[in-house]
Amino acid sequence: MRLDDLSRLASQLEGVSERRRGGLLDWRYHGRLVARQLDGTHVVIRATFDFRDLLLQSFPETFSVPARFAKHMMIVADLEQGNADAIEDAVIGAWELQSGG
Repeated sequence: MRLDDLSRLASQLEGVSERRRGGLLDWRYHGRLVARQLDGTHVVIRATFDFRDLLLQSFPETFSVPARFAKHMMIVADLEQGNADAIEDAVIGAWELQSGG
């Protein structure tokens, strides 16, 4: 998955807007974070703790939780090496979490 794939996906989610801050992209649902770019190949995605644990167990090559995000409802996805379908599901899950859908 590439950043432009993520941008395309986010543009299909109702109420999600894309912004660029400090050269990095983020996607928000009415101001609430869905996902944000960390670098050229990683994004952080909102996720409940239960969903985050499921993603980590199911796709350890795709997702991680660095120490700085351990206490937050967030998970890091590796766009370059990760499973594109799992990342897409995580982003849709983040949108559902933020939109109440």
